[in-house]
Amino acid sequence: MEDVCVMSSVREKANRRISALQSLLCVGLDSDPGKIPKLFSSYKNPVLEFNRSIIRATSDLAVAYKLNTAFYEARGVAGLQDMEQTLRLIPDACMTIADAKRADIGNTSKMYAHAFFEHWPFDAITVAPYMGFDSLEPFFAYEDKLVFVLCLTSNEGSADFEEQAMADATPLYRSVLGKVASWSRNGNGGVVVGATKSSVLGEIRRDAPGLFLLIPGVGAQGGSLEEAVNLGVDAFRQSAIINVSRALIYPSLDGSGGFGCVDDYERAVAAEALKICNEMRRVL
Repeated sequence: MEDVCVMSSVREKANRRISALQSLLCVGLDSDPGKIPKLFSSYKNPVLEFNRSIIRATSDLAVAYKLNTAFYEARGVAGLQDMEQTLRLIPDACMTIADAKRADIGNTSKMYAHAFFEHWPFDAITVAPYMGFDSLEPFFAYEDKLVFVLCLTSNEGSADFEEQAMADATPLYRSVLGKVASWSRNGNGGVVVGATKSSVLGEIRRDAPGLFLLIPGVGAQGGSLEEAVNLGVDAFRQSAIINVSRALIYPSLDGSGGFGCVDDYERAVAAEALKICNEMRRVL
């Protein structure tokens, strides 16, 4: 395990924010044009304005913003432009995460790392471990960033591979956990562990004290926020963020949009963010 006192600059930034706000909130900008309130359709660029409103409503409580790149890539060039412009709207004090789940042979991963750490200057990225270290080394080479490796995800399909026993009877995700701890440079390693896996979340934190945890799966997926906070943080009550997407950014899904104006929408998002953060603070 790496020295928990050594941290990448991004990790230090996130931990400062966690301490200052007493919040672990990561806002997931999974911005689906088919779900955003209809009032945004009057704008020339509805998704960008939707994201702007979410950021404005949550920036005083959020530690990080996670952009799931699929929602932007699906719309081609226009979607990528929205992603790029959204990135510029996020306050510098907040960590930005490209939820891209990339990894390939080394020279291809090098281009992916360049894309998400330099062309689009994200602070962190999600990657898949299946192809091994040479596919992830180009990401870990950025020692001042954070690299979140999929470890034990919140979906039911995690049972297909991640939870399968290896030859020594330990589940595959345990091997991933150990590898990431050894690959981490300057404290830039992290893992994705679903809040729906609370029965082993504490064990993962105990065995990987030097890794940063990205915890999805609360809210719409049913994971316990209280358990995610209590079991996910390190000894300093830091080094973990809890992602909330649909439950926060779509406070009304009744088909009508549900809001008379942008201010109403932002107030609803801000109220939900505050509710979530207050629940976190009771545990922190």
